[in-house]
Amino acid sequence: MTMDCSESLMLQATSRRALLLGGASFAAWAYLPKFARAADGRDPRFIVVILRGALDGLATVAPIGDPDYAGLHGAIALKADGPNAAVMLDPFFGLHPAMPEFARMYRAKQAAVVHAVATSYRDRSHFDGQDVLESGFPGPGRVQSGWLNRALEALPKGERVTSALAVGPTTPLVLRGAAPTVGWAPTALPQAADDTAMRLLGLYQHRDPTLASALTQGLQLEKQAQGDEMKPKPGAGGVAAMRLVARGAAKLMAADDGPRIGALAFDGWDTHANEGGPVGRLAQLLGGLDGALAEFQSGLGARWRDTVIVVATEFGRTARINGTDGTDHGTGTIALLAGGAVNGGRMITDWPGLKPANLYQARDLAPTTDLRAVIKGVLHDEFGLGERVLAETVFPDSAPVRAMKGLVV
Repeated sequence: MTMDCSESLMLQATSRRALLLGGASFAAWAYLPKFARAADGRDPRFIVVILRGALDGLATVAPIGDPDYAGLHGAIALKADGPNAAVMLDPFFGLHPAMPEFARMYRAKQAAVVHAVATSYRDRSHFDGQDVLESGFPGPGRVQSGWLNRALEALPKGERVTSALAVGPTTPLVLRGAAPTVGWAPTALPQAADDTAMRLLGLYQHRDPTLASALTQGLQLEKQAQGDEMKPKPGAGGVAAMRLVARGAAKLMAADDGPRIGALAFDGWDTHANEGGPVGRLAQLLGGLDGALAEFQSGLGARWRDTVIVVATEFGRTARINGTDGTDHGTGTIALLAGGAVNGGRMITDWPGLKPANLYQARDLAPTTDLRAVIKGVLHDEFGLGERVLAETVFPDSAPVRAMKGLVV
């Protein structure tokens, strides 16, 4: 390993008290004002999926047509054919083979990829990177509100957000703020929070057995995590957890009286060692993400046509693999869009190239697209938020970052 990640060790310790170890660290849902029922019959759903640990965008959507890619990614590099074959999205970019559901959505023009994207953050701390990603501020500051909550607050008055449900260690920063919440926080559960959890269990055992199962499993895991015998186990369990939480969220969001906004986070994407090519650790994680997207499509049913899912991570990983067949903390990466409302079947990128002179700080994929432009574009097209409120309230001090056009049909 060329870069020791003490934060990774801290994240592993923290993740012992996650809802589903090695998989979903939280899920939260918010109830949108009914004004969103537009005159044309649209009833939009918006879901944010955060991949914590920094996703290797060059391994997930590989620039196979770039002549420098194969040499940089070495043994884990994907190819157009052969044993390391990718699913070619176009003659230049290939999708990791662990994501056949996303490939199907892409072919159906219900998914898109934004490549060489990053937040405004340019250092390599997981904690600060996640703070910037979820807070929406230009730099880390440990603020207590998130951009998604501020977007909710900026919606026209009327039937306000009535509640939000958070399932996991804490309410996620991206959806944290002034909106009232009903939550379950398993870390160091006080009696009141434990009572809340039990009431939620009673409610959802009748309304949504899948979510009740997730809550029950989370409570059991928290009890086990109090002892030293519990260790994070990313892999098959994490894959199952991603699907389980997405299935529960989709059922809630498909209901007429259900939430319109969802936020989930999946842990374990810090692939410093043994990242793997078409098989291995990253492949397992991507398979879980792919399954979660499929669960949303099937669970949302007719609501899928008005849905946009944005998948984002705090930063990318190095263009060159390290000595343990992994990748270290980087900068540029990808964002994924999926949903029936996505103007899909497209690779969206101003590709910077991977020649040494083109790499950011001689090591990373150089970001050419600001992630805030992507999210602004979705919020504008899905919910009608204007440029000014997006630039001043949702993403403060971001006026030069214009909303990307045409992401939603």
